[in-house]
Amino acid sequence: QVQLVESGGGPVQTGGSLRLSCAAAGYTGNSMAWFRQAPGKGREGVAALNGDGSITYADSVKGRFIISKENGTLYLQMNNLEPEDTAMYYCAAASTPVRAGNVAYAEPLFDYWGQGTQVTVSS
Repeated sequence: QVQLVESGGGPVQTGGSLRLSCAAAGYTGNSMAWFRQAPGKGREGVAALNGDGSITYADSVKGRFIISKENGTLYLQMNNLEPEDTAMYYCAAASTPVRAGNVAYAEPLFDYWGQGTQVTVSS
Protein backbone atom coordinates (compact mmCIF):
# COMPACT_ATOMS: atom_id res chain seq x y z
CA GLN A 1 0.00 0.00 0.00
CA VAL A 2 1.38 3.40 -1.02
CA GLN A 3 1.32 6.21 1.51
CA LEU A 4 2.44 9.77 0.77
CA VAL A 5 3.04 12.26 3.58
CA GLU A 6 3.94 15.89 2.86
CA SER A 7 5.76 18.24 5.20
CA GLY A 8 7.63 21.55 5.15
CA GLY A 9 4.81 23.99 4.49
CA GLY A 10 4.12 27.07 6.56
CA PRO A 11 3.92 30.86 6.50
CA VAL A 12 6.60 32.79 4.63
CA GLN A 13 7.07 36.34 3.40
CA THR A 14 7.34 37.35 -0.23
CA GLY A 15 10.81 36.55 -1.55
CA GLY A 16 11.43 33.79 0.96
CA SER A 17 12.10 30.10 0.41
CA LEU A 18 10.66 26.80 1.57
CA ARG A 19 11.46 23.17 0.87
CA LEU A 20 8.59 20.72 0.81
CA SER A 21 9.15 17.02 1.39
CA CYS A 22 7.04 13.98 0.52
CA ALA A 23 7.85 10.70 2.20
CA ALA A 24 6.72 7.93 -0.15
CA ALA A 25 6.24 4.66 1.71
CA GLY A 26 5.58 1.53 -0.31
CA TYR A 27 6.36 3.19 -3.65
CA THR A 28 9.17 1.97 -5.91
CA GLY A 29 8.46 3.97 -9.05
CA ASN A 30 9.90 7.27 -10.25
CA SER A 31 6.84 9.07 -11.62
CA MET A 32 5.93 11.62 -8.97
CA ALA A 33 4.68 15.18 -9.00
CA TRP A 34 3.62 18.20 -6.99
CA PHE A 35 0.22 19.85 -7.39
CA ARG A 36 -1.36 22.78 -5.60
CA GLN A 37 -4.84 24.13 -4.98
CA ALA A 38 -5.80 27.62 -3.88
CA PRO A 39 -9.20 28.36 -2.29
CA GLY A 40 -11.94 28.42 -4.91
CA LYS A 41 -9.67 27.08 -7.63
CA GLY A 42 -9.02 23.70 -9.18
CA ARG A 43 -5.97 21.59 -8.59
CA GLU A 44 -2.97 22.86 -10.56
CA GLY A 45 0.10 20.93 -11.66
CA VAL A 46 3.35 22.46 -10.42
CA ALA A 47 6.15 20.07 -11.35
CA ALA A 48 6.48 16.45 -12.40
CA LEU A 49 9.21 13.82 -12.54
CA ASN A 50 8.58 11.66 -15.60
CA GLY A 51 9.37 7.99 -16.03
CA ASP A 52 12.14 8.75 -18.54
CA GLY A 53 13.92 11.05 -16.09
CA SER A 54 12.81 14.32 -17.64
CA ILE A 55 11.14 17.09 -15.63
CA THR A 56 8.12 19.19 -16.47
CA TYR A 57 7.38 22.52 -14.74
CA ALA A 58 4.43 24.85 -14.86
CA ASP A 59 5.35 28.12 -16.55
CA SER A 60 4.49 30.04 -13.39
CA VAL A 61 7.25 28.35 -11.36
CA LYS A 62 10.05 27.87 -13.91
CA GLY A 63 13.29 29.31 -12.63
CA ARG A 64 12.00 29.47 -9.06
CA PHE A 65 11.04 25.90 -8.08
CA ILE A 66 13.09 22.70 -8.31
CA ILE A 67 11.67 19.18 -8.05
CA SER A 68 13.92 16.29 -7.06
CA LYS A 69 13.79 12.81 -5.57
CA GLU A 70 16.24 10.78 -3.55
CA ASN A 71 16.11 7.94 -1.03
CA GLY A 72 12.39 7.50 -1.46
CA THR A 73 11.55 11.14 -0.73
CA LEU A 74 10.25 13.71 -3.19
CA TYR A 75 11.24 17.36 -2.69
CA LEU A 76 10.10 20.72 -3.96
CA GLN A 77 12.54 23.57 -3.37
CA MET A 78 10.61 26.83 -3.67
CA ASN A 79 12.56 30.07 -4.02
CA ASN A 80 11.55 33.71 -4.45
CA LEU A 81 8.03 32.94 -3.28
CA GLU A 82 5.16 35.19 -4.28
CA PRO A 83 1.65 35.64 -2.81
CA GLU A 84 0.30 33.84 -5.88
CA ASP A 85 2.08 30.71 -4.67
CA THR A 86 -0.23 30.49 -1.66
CA ALA A 87 -2.02 27.14 -1.82
CA MET A 88 -2.31 23.67 -0.39
CA TYR A 89 0.49 21.64 -1.95
CA TYR A 90 -0.07 17.95 -2.68
CA CYS A 91 2.35 15.16 -3.48
CA ALA A 92 1.27 12.55 -6.04
CA ALA A 93 2.64 9.30 -7.46
CA ALA A 94 1.72 7.19 -10.48
CA SER A 95 1.37 3.40 -10.55
CA THR A 96 2.84 3.31 -14.07
CA PRO A 97 5.51 5.46 -15.73
CA VAL A 98 4.15 8.72 -17.08
CA ARG A 99 5.17 11.49 -19.44
CA ALA A 100 3.66 14.78 -18.39
CA GLY A 101 4.35 16.75 -21.55
CA ASN A 102 2.14 19.49 -20.17
CA VAL A 103 1.80 19.55 -16.40
CA ALA A 104 -1.58 21.28 -16.77
CA TYR A 105 -3.04 17.99 -18.04
CA ALA A 106 -1.13 15.64 -15.72
CA GLU A 107 -3.56 15.17 -12.84
CA PRO A 108 -5.38 12.10 -14.30
CA LEU A 109 -2.05 10.27 -14.65
CA PHE A 110 -1.50 9.99 -10.92
CA ASP A 111 -3.07 7.37 -8.68
CA TYR A 112 -1.78 8.13 -5.19
CA TRP A 113 -2.13 11.38 -3.27
CA GLY A 114 -0.99 12.85 0.01
CA GLN A 115 -3.21 14.98 2.21
CA GLY A 116 -1.31 18.20 1.53
CA THR A 117 0.77 20.83 3.28
CA GLN A 118 -0.24 24.49 3.41
CA VAL A 119 1.99 27.25 2.03
CA THR A 120 0.99 30.84 2.79
CA VAL A 121 3.01 33.70 1.29
CA SER A 122 2.36 37.17 2.70
CA SER A 123 3.28 40.51 1.15
